[in-house]
Amino acid sequence: MSASRGEPPRRFAVALVQMAMGEDAGANLRKGVDGVREAARRGARVVCLPELFRSRYFCQREDTAFFDLAEPLPGPTTDALCAAAKEAAVVVIAPVFERRAPGVYHNSAAVIDADGTVTGVYRKMHIPDDPAYYEKFYFTPGDLGFRAFDTRAGRIGTLICWDQWYPEGARLTALAGAGVLFYPTAIGWHPREKEASGAQQRDAWQTVQRGHAVANGVYVAAVNRVGLEVPDGCGEGIEFWGSSFLCDPQGVVLAEAPADREEILLGEVDLGRIEDVRRNWPFLRDRRIDAYGGIMRRFLDGEPWGKGS
Repeated sequence: MSASRGEPPRRFAVALVQMAMGEDAGANLRKGVDGVREAARRGARVVCLPELFRSRYFCQREDTAFFDLAEPLPGPTTDALCAAAKEAAVVVIAPVFERRAPGVYHNSAAVIDADGTVTGVYRKMHIPDDPAYYEKFYFTPGDLGFRAFDTRAGRIGTLICWDQWYPEGARLTALAGAGVLFYPTAIGWHPREKEASGAQQRDAWQTVQRGHAVANGVYVAAVNRVGLEVPDGCGEGIEFWGSSFLCDPQGVVLAEAPADREEILLGEVDLGRIEDVRRNWPFLRDRRIDAYGGIMRRFLDGEPWGKGS
């Protein structure tokens, strides 16, 4: 919306702050605030920071000492970014390692409106447990569902990293009215895998998210960290592959950051494009909501053996 809180703009720029993280949490937060300010100076109306941007990616090993990195909501991260959002009059998506209660922690994102107020919170729903991504040790699965948030730039949604692989989350967020799906991310290669399968892994990551854009007729914006992070006791570490991008409702990549350096990536969202694409590709119209009951089951086992479901 404008300063008078009229109708949201039909076209606006979004910025993805692709960052490398250091060991100093305060320095990382200051870098994030600086990124918001610079993005606003360059014309952004919505700015998204990477997943868990206030620290290095600590989930590479299981260590209870890392719970000390968590903070409440509101807390230091939202305090700093609410001030930056208000000062620059931009919407900010602020990932936070949330301390909800002793022993209950979430991987969260606060959506801060352009007036500096938190308009809502999303808690990561899908929690991975893979080598060097031991997130189930740290994070309680989200319990707020898949949500969309009204902001001065319009109705947007955010999910987080591992959620990227699940069409259900993208669909439900789009059905809640989000025109742009933001995915703060921390994803990369195990160095020993990069040569053999690195290109395929990154291509799959981008392809599945472009598919969410096409299937739902929305914009998708994914922002990743960049650089090699090797916390003590974490072996070879993870080389985060950057490659932040914005794609349109037909899956066309409008802007993409490099894999090996920091960048504030800007791209334009045109809400009229959503209307046009959905008129011609009416996937939401043709959904068979009467026939999807099986989606609520873990797996559709054939019964009896040898017959299809």
